[in-house]
Amino acid sequence: MKLTKSDKNPILSPKKENSWESLVTCNPGAWYEDGKFYLLYRAAGDDKEHYIHFGLAESEDGETFTRVSDQPVFSPSVDGPDAGCVEDPRIIKMDDTYYVTYAYRAFPPGQYWKLSYDEVTEVKVAASAPAVLSKNITNTALAISKDLKSYQRVGRMTNPMLDDRDVILFPEKVNDKFIMLHRPKEWVGKEYGTDHASIWIAQSEDMMDWEGKSQLLLKGEQWWEEKVGGNTPPVLTDQGWVMLYHGVCEDKIYRVGAALLDKNDPTKVLARTKDFIMEPEFDYETDGIYKGCVFPVGNVVKDDTLYIYYGAADQYCALATCNIDELVAFIKENDAQPQR
Repeated sequence: MKLTKSDKNPILSPKKENSWESLVTCNPGAWYEDGKFYLLYRAAGDDKEHYIHFGLAESEDGETFTRVSDQPVFSPSVDGPDAGCVEDPRIIKMDDTYYVTYAYRAFPPGQYWKLSYDEVTEVKVAASAPAVLSKNITNTALAISKDLKSYQRVGRMTNPMLDDRDVILFPEKVNDKFIMLHRPKEWVGKEYGTDHASIWIAQSEDMMDWEGKSQLLLKGEQWWEEKVGGNTPPVLTDQGWVMLYHGVCEDKIYRVGAALLDKNDPTKVLARTKDFIMEPEFDYETDGIYKGCVFPVGNVVKDDTLYIYYGAADQYCALATCNIDELVAFIKENDAQPQR
């Protein structure tokens, strides 16, 4: 199965007139409500430091988007822990409040695409400083909003000494617990049961205290996935939770797979695709800041169609779609380990 990519891709591109988004518009969180689609997208200009912000765009058809402002709706704080950048927003809504998890750093990442893969930009802090500062480690925080235009920062959600991102909340409680996916980069080795960064799942009673409550959910098993991480908020179906995730192997290409989790116990993987369902193919996915990347961050369901919004080549926003029931069927039929 392959996802259908929009012939209007990229659906959002950098806007030269706005300095804060003149180089990058990618990795959009998504929401659909009252007949309107919203994209909360990652944006950056052509500055040496590479400060990263969020812009907001809206659409009535899910493909043609209009920016709501020429200014970002969310930016790095002036003097807080996320003063360097805010990245990759994942959106859920409970009652009347949007909950947005986002990755952040104390210092801007610099023009990372000019470095080797996974190399860390040097920051001007003493080597004796805590790693979160000296190595500019990425953490994840939570922001809340009533309208996706103004936000309140709630605070850090992950261990400050871990490079922990791809943090995604489930859109509703399961067994009266909040559920979170995350990808701690340092949890690798025999004691963790995985040789590469993997997807972990945690439960919490208050959405903030997740310590000591994580377990390994999914690790790389196929040729196209060594390091893996979650992508979009899981979608609940009558067959279980549909979870999109990315895999990266030796060729450093980002591809997308899918898994089905038990709806009453999402720590159980019912099935996962042996084959990827999306990979970079077109110029906007292969010729950008990162040459060879499709990275979903948001998805919504409308009339049985799953709209998957993804970052392409770390520079553009793009759209792929599929029938949600057909995707569930494919995950089960293409299960990498059918003995489950």
